[in-house]
Amino acid sequence: MQAWYHCENTYPFVPQEVLDAADSVRASLPNRYCDPKIAAQLFEECLDEHLLCDELGINIVSIEHHSGINSLYGASPMILGIAARQTKNVRILSLGTLISVRTDPVRIAEEYATADVISRGRVEIGFVKSGDSEMVSGNANPVGFVDRFWEAIDVIKLALTAQDGPVSFEGKYYTHRHINIWPGPYQKPHPQFWAATGDPATSAEIGRRGYINALVLRGPEASKRAFDAYKGARAEAGLPSAGTDKFAYAVLCGIGDTDEEGLAVGAKTLWFLNTSLKQAPQMSKFLPGRNPPEMAPNIWRTTGVRGRPADGLIGITPETAIARGILVAGNPDTVTRQIMEIYDKVGGFAHLIFIGRSGFLSHEEAKKTVRLMANEVLPRLPKATITPENVSQAAE
Repeated sequence: MQAWYHCENTYPFVPQEVLDAADSVRASLPNRYCDPKIAAQLFEECLDEHLLCDELGINIVSIEHHSGINSLYGASPMILGIAARQTKNVRILSLGTLISVRTDPVRIAEEYATADVISRGRVEIGFVKSGDSEMVSGNANPVGFVDRFWEAIDVIKLALTAQDGPVSFEGKYYTHRHINIWPGPYQKPHPQFWAATGDPATSAEIGRRGYINALVLRGPEASKRAFDAYKGARAEAGLPSAGTDKFAYAVLCGIGDTDEEGLAVGAKTLWFLNTSLKQAPQMSKFLPGRNPPEMAPNIWRTTGVRGRPADGLIGITPETAIARGILVAGNPDTVTRQIMEIYDKVGGFAHLIFIGRSGFLSHEEAKKTVRLMANEVLPRLPKATITPENVSQAAE
């Protein structure tokens, strides 16, 4: 199994009374509450944690959120490029640039290819559909964003793989008459593709395409549904059965020398759920195009103020989070056991994404979690089972 360190680089220093009074802590919270000197220190600490990962053999995840306290990483390709140059050993996953928000997929392909060359072939590319406040802050049309997501991937793949001079793309959402990026990616035909989704229909398409399916804070039951859809789609298409190398599970994580210490650290990561998820309904429940037309009226009538599954996580306790499989916390033995319980429930995965820093969790606490994961937990986790390659997917 491979472990991937996911650092949210949150900004938890906005006064609580400001957060309580705000309709949304994403997209519309004034940036006067973000002190650039504090932000600079946070960037330094988080990037140094990436260097520690490089020393210990823990892979790195570069994320992207916009205009809010939930993350200061507003440009994944920039963080990806920094990690590509500063690290020397581990793999680096962008999970990822919000391709349904960006207007030019070819530029995204250029950014990924450049980072892959700088890293000498250690980049992996994760696609995220986005939505909600990201559509607002990105000035993007939410209507049709799922179809736009798939078409953007097709453009990016074409740009990364075309090697014989300019090619063109003519689609419903994107038209690009001249695609010829320099340099192309270091890895051929292109870096490994991932996609983060818990939607079974999307997981099925990911399975047909052979990408790695990542589930982020969805719990074992939802993850198993998505993974089963992935496996079923491959079987229906006559493709080789997927090994565990095609599945990733993301979980909040706190590890200490004792269960008490690990639980206290893990509890701090819940700030991401308990504080930073707050969004105004016009950026979520009532956002045009967010929900399928046949489902939207019932969602408007029957769900909470924001109408998102994640709203049910607000106010969650550490004990409940552990029981629901979205937090592992304790000493190394306890965390190993919790991971294996999740592993068995979902049917296995070869990529563990552990969210080891969020909220008021300190730099030293994050580094300790990384060290204990690398030295005491990861060696005890199962080896990956490998998906057989077939000719049609060799280029995927």
